[in-house]
Amino acid sequence: MGYLDNTTITVDAVLTKKGREALARQDGSFKITQFALGDDEIDYTLYNENHPNGSAFSGEAIENLPILEAIPDDQAILKSKLVTLPRGTSAMPVVTANTAKITLSLGSTTVINPTTLNFSGQSNLKEPGGYIATIADRRLLAKFTATSQAGKTSQTQAYSNVAIAESAIGNSFTLTAINSQTLFGTAATLLTSLVIEGRDSGARTTIPVEISKEVLAVTSLSTNGIVAS
Repeated sequence: MGYLDNTTITVDAVLTKKGREALARQDGSFKITQFALGDDEIDYTLYNENHPNGSAFSGEAIENLPILEAIPDDQAILKSKLVTLPRGTSAMPVVTANTAKITLSLGSTTVINPTTLNFSGQSNLKEPGGYIATIADRRLLAKFTATSQAGKTSQTQAYSNVAIAESAIGNSFTLTAINSQTLFGTAATLLTSLVIEGRDSGARTTIPVEISKEVLAVTSLSTNGIVAS
């Protein structure tokens, strides 16, 4: 991560691994259809209404703040996205889920059902566009699936042996913990997090995920370290 020179207008873009793969195919599959704006690096407490040079300089300190360069890691940037809400909105939308913490033992499964508070005048509902769920460490899940509002289920890659994040889009999400002790070493638990973001509201919540070393089912060990039950 680095800082950009904010004396000139700069557009700094970095492709993710998936973006580079789509661009390399050169078949028209690489298309930018959406974008998001954020202000993570802005410290609004620096706004000085009593600046000695007058109100025109109240935001001078903020305007002089360095800007972060683009990095392809949504766990470290764009945590504070700018959103457009209907006129008259009196409360910010809040994404919540059916659990505050996900605790799984080896091979166990749980379903996460997010909803949004203070959205479209309703107290608690599913967003029309669904949600984006991102698991920070994909190695810890044997299965990570999303189910749409119509009941259609989509599955992400079967397994990853690299500590990377992975996202899925839907209205509910099913997480199945790995059924192997390979990654644990001497640790009794492994920790990661699940970030859920509303596609319409822009609101997000982070749920801690804990995988324990307890064995539920062991019958055979495959070459990728996943135990089939």
